[in-house]
Amino acid sequence: MALCLILNIVLVTQVQGFNNTTSDRTVPLLNNLGKHHHEITTSSQVAQQYFDQGLMFIYGFNHKEAYLSFQEATKLDPNCAICYAGMALALGPNINAPMDEKAMPTAYETIEKAHQLSKNASAKEQAYIEALRQRYSPQPVDDRSSFDLAYANAMKEVVKQYPDDLDAATLYAEALMDLMPWNYWLEGGEPKPETKEIVATLESVLAKNPQHPGATHYYIHAVEASNQPEKAEAAADNLRDTVPGSGHLVHMPSHIYLRIGRYHDAALANEKAMKSDEIYLANTQEKGIYSALYYPHNIHFFWSAASMEGRSQDAIAAARKLVNKVSNSQIQGFPWSEIFLPSPYFSLVQFRQWDEMLTEPKPPEEFTYTNVMWHYGRGMAWVGKEQLDKAVIEEKAMSQLLSDKSLEKIEATGVPATQLINIADELLKGNVSTLKGEKEQAIAHYQTAVKLQDNLPYMEPPYWYYPTRYSLATALFQQGKFTEAEAVYRQDLQQHPHNGWSLFGLAETLKAQGKTDEIMTIEKEFKDAWKHAEFELSLSN
Repeated sequence: MALCLILNIVLVTQVQGFNNTTSDRTVPLLNNLGKHHHEITTSSQVAQQYFDQGLMFIYGFNHKEAYLSFQEATKLDPNCAICYAGMALALGPNINAPMDEKAMPTAYETIEKAHQLSKNASAKEQAYIEALRQRYSPQPVDDRSSFDLAYANAMKEVVKQYPDDLDAATLYAEALMDLMPWNYWLEGGEPKPETKEIVATLESVLAKNPQHPGATHYYIHAVEASNQPEKAEAAADNLRDTVPGSGHLVHMPSHIYLRIGRYHDAALANEKAMKSDEIYLANTQEKGIYSALYYPHNIHFFWSAASMEGRSQDAIAAARKLVNKVSNSQIQGFPWSEIFLPSPYFSLVQFRQWDEMLTEPKPPEEFTYTNVMWHYGRGMAWVGKEQLDKAVIEEKAMSQLLSDKSLEKIEATGVPATQLINIADELLKGNVSTLKGEKEQAIAHYQTAVKLQDNLPYMEPPYWYYPTRYSLATALFQQGKFTEAEAVYRQDLQQHPHNGWSLFGLAETLKAQGKTDEIMTIEKEFKDAWKHAEFELSLSN
């Protein structure tokens, strides 16, 4: 599977907040982070509670809050060696962000402090500390790979020494994942050699504790881009109610649900995650990576799942909420976040709200990607209103921006902006060709859009807002090519199971061919998939 880059970009480290590791605010002990416990050597029961909380934040990818919790534990027990190790752990890299080089000296000093105190720690804690000492150097280095590999190898030895310590195994698996973030599968869907070790390690943890919050989380990430995402369905089900106070962990099951066609469950998970994060952000006023990335990610995911369900009102509302959470200043600092801005255009096009799309104001000139998609949305709307001349004007305006150099800013962060705008261009050209009656050209444009989408890097939710095979199959249906349309709808359902859009198209295609044997089964599945929808489908682009 292709590398998922948007979450693993250097710019993200600018908002991690670890270049300033002090905080004036009170660090509360939360009572909604589940029951996971890791026994440590400490003279303070409250320090133990803060350590457990810090570990939960590690597992929930809230590393700044993890650091503060571990730090609070050291205030309660200044001799707690493993608490300092927790602080050092939180400062390290993770699959969503490389290490902030400004944090490296602090991480080194902190793990050395843990080492100095370790004579009073348990043998197992000493092993953890020695492993983490392999991860850090006194000063920043240009290439951290040897340090990260040394840490992973050291954690493997900790697991061998303490095979019943499920946290050690979980952190070992994460250390391996950090060596190749979001790049665990080959193009054909086969696992890399290291991926086999990751999956086997996490499965061994889940066999002993199916609700382990770290192992369920990492296992979902490990297999979601594979050809068998359903392998993590049980892990997703076990995680969804385990840690209600961690919005990211509440959200995580949706990475699997969206892949296997449980769109409503994906939407529900993200509704809960949004509420959880809104409470957390209101209480902490956190301004780092969590508010900039993880919280909007929940809204984005809900939007995608609701769209697949045909929930037009909820999808449009979520798209507008998402845009409201992304400020112009944030986009200037983190260009990748511009990909959120066209979400309302996409929803208005998908749900045929032509007039509303045409009233959308023009975006600021500096947001080239958003302007391209604005012209795309307007062009699609004019096609929908059968006003060819105006659609062609938008198509030309869009084409003029396709090679704009300012798009390189987004591309540099790992977002495939050029591929996305080319998909939009092909779809608009396909719709314009359809309106002109140029049947062969229309099909060719849709086929190109499908190829472009197939070559996009893996991302959840997907980079493009809907499966373009639906447009291709629908165009084939409109041209009376029912056998070909049926094949394309079936292909889409293999990739996006149980999606009502292609189930409806498949049912109509079977009817057109007089294939009555399967129609009842398909229509029943469609009704189930569409039971929360407000949008009435018809086979038109």
